[in-house]
Amino acid sequence: MRSFLYCLIFLSSYTFSQTLETGPLMRNYGIKGNVSLKSTNSIDSSFVFSTDTISLPFFDDFSTNKFQSYSADFTTPGVSSQLYYQIIDPITLAPFPSGTVFSNQPTFKRTVDLINNTFSDTTFNPISIKLGDFLSYPIQYQTVDVYPPYYIYDTVGIADISDTIWLENPTYLQDSARIFFASINDPSKLWIDSFAYHNYRFGLNPRSLGVVTFDGLDENGYPYLINSAQTNYADRLTSKPIDMSALDASDSAYFSFLYQPEGLGDIPEQGDSLVLEFYAKDLDQWFRVWSINGDNVHPFRAAHVNISDTKYFKKGFQFRFRNYGSLAGGLDHFHIDYVHLRTLSAFNDTLFKDFAFVYPLNSLLDTYTSVPWDHYKESTTNKMSDSVLIKLHNGSPNSENYQNGQINVSHNGSFEGNFILQGFNLAESNINYSPRTTHTSFYDCSNGYEYDRSKTGDQQTFEVKANASAQFPNFNVNDSTIFYQEFFNFYSYDDGSAEAAFGPTGTQARLAIEFNAYQPDSLIGINMHFVPSVTNVSNKLFLITVWDDNNGVPGTILYEDDPFFPNSPIYGDETNQFHTYYFSGNIKVPVGEKFHVGWRQLDPERLNLGLDRNIDRSETIRFSVDGGFNWLTSPFPGSAMIRPVFSTALDPILSANSIETDKKVILFPNPTSQILNIGGIVDLEGVEIELYDAFGRFILKSTNTQIDLSEYQSGIYFVRIPSISDKTYKVIKQ
Repeated sequence: MRSFLYCLIFLSSYTFSQTLETGPLMRNYGIKGNVSLKSTNSIDSSFVFSTDTISLPFFDDFSTNKFQSYSADFTTPGVSSQLYYQIIDPITLAPFPSGTVFSNQPTFKRTVDLINNTFSDTTFNPISIKLGDFLSYPIQYQTVDVYPPYYIYDTVGIADISDTIWLENPTYLQDSARIFFASINDPSKLWIDSFAYHNYRFGLNPRSLGVVTFDGLDENGYPYLINSAQTNYADRLTSKPIDMSALDASDSAYFSFLYQPEGLGDIPEQGDSLVLEFYAKDLDQWFRVWSINGDNVHPFRAAHVNISDTKYFKKGFQFRFRNYGSLAGGLDHFHIDYVHLRTLSAFNDTLFKDFAFVYPLNSLLDTYTSVPWDHYKESTTNKMSDSVLIKLHNGSPNSENYQNGQINVSHNGSFEGNFILQGFNLAESNINYSPRTTHTSFYDCSNGYEYDRSKTGDQQTFEVKANASAQFPNFNVNDSTIFYQEFFNFYSYDDGSAEAAFGPTGTQARLAIEFNAYQPDSLIGINMHFVPSVTNVSNKLFLITVWDDNNGVPGTILYEDDPFFPNSPIYGDETNQFHTYYFSGNIKVPVGEKFHVGWRQLDPERLNLGLDRNIDRSETIRFSVDGGFNWLTSPFPGSAMIRPVFSTALDPILSANSIETDKKVILFPNPTSQILNIGGIVDLEGVEIELYDAFGRFILKSTNTQIDLSEYQSGIYFVRIPSISDKTYKVIKQ
């Protein structure tokens, strides 16, 4: 197991602990579970889904998400339910009455003879019951012997003296759990679980958009066993049942896929592994059919498995991938792609003949992925990039002619402009792509269309869709890619996806990120994306700091937090969630066009800022371990996930300390001690808003967009608006 990756940069007069480090992620954001529990110790109110059976061929290149979602609620048509009892009769299976209690320890009747000063005990006869395990479904019952939950003291020689002493905490209490059942029939979805991570960023030069990543994080993106050195099976990815009943060995059924260790993640050790298993329905048993051990990163390789055993030719056949490795977090990575099960094939038939984008596009702007809209619209020079990175893979075994592609820009559904991706530009003056090769090019978008500066408002979003294709038939879904160029109130280098965590170590160490703004302005705070890595450092302290520029390194301090009111890393719960740290007293800090933002930490531990490894702006990352006298440049390729927030017309809302959620919903102030306001770009009038406590217990339902939390205890609460979004929004009550 590789606990984390060290890369040490230090000065000769300082110890090894004062350096800049990277480490693995301890959370995959955006991965959600599919079972909702009423509480943590009961399956009551859980949903059980029965899935459909799909037919061959089975194919997933992971360019889109084909994981089955489980979104039924209690009122969905077709949902049924059944009430289960925890204590039932072992013969009739009838439930014992409500309120029934038993002890697992023998109880007795004691007869006391006061005249002779003696007593005798008679143990009660045991009672056999069936006891259900309400921690998991299907409910497993076991027969156990129990006893009445009381003692009887009977005194002889004195009339009518007999006392019953009831146990204060009897072992077993009759309980019930209602389970809800729903059926799924969606052939477009191929996978029944989501423990593994569908993403577009962790693979190293995949052959098309999208891979699935296996590590030590569960379906909710948390470590299976945090702070543990244990290794075991972790993630799994399981297909829906497949009808193979009409096949036999003569049909030449083959299972193929691509695999890669490490990618842009953590190197799996030799003792780690990726495993493929087939399910024999009649035997109700899984069989291992393929596996590899951990290794250094290499290009995606193809694996082929012939299916010839008759035990698999059944209706209800399934397959699954599992990884064996660390359970402590985002470690020991494996990635898969192009999963394909088909007939009439052969060992050398990969059927991966595709022409596809390798990664999504990130930005058409020069240097940044986002800038404040008022900065952009007031600029007088062209801010479009002259080197938009485009990677395309020719999966054909032959040289193929590339057709001209396009980048099309729209705004609110209306066409804005476009760029022609000429074949000879993309293919380095050659109209043909070499066989089975990834081609990298940089397209000049600085001539022609520019984002329309005349649009009014404080923020803008443009949809950018790129498409490219070859002349041979292939899977056209990954011949295009879409991203959204957002103009809000901050500058960003990153694409919003963290592949690692990093930061300096050592007491009083400093981290500073350089920005070149389009114009001088005033900052009101900083967005930062912290991620838990190896250990939880959310209780460690730092002071937000802003510096002016001194010949490319941080110079004079323009702002620093009051040492009596430091900050700590705050971990978000949603995909790409940044926390906004506002300056003390909501002050505004004037900065020039070139400045640096970051922190001075009060503790020696690495604070684990997110590092986007897909966009390399490492030249903007500086750190100091000697009090700011010397500044070093980061040796790690990537972009720091830190964004300076500028003063705009949105200040009255943003200064309310809102934790950003999504484009639809915003909650403010957050944290709050009293009133929580709920707003956004959607109409919430009359919409039901639900509030839950930190344990997921329902508290209230309201159509009021103001919720008074003043009577509730301090802590974490969750807000859901089911008719608007499937997200859960975290609220901090101070």
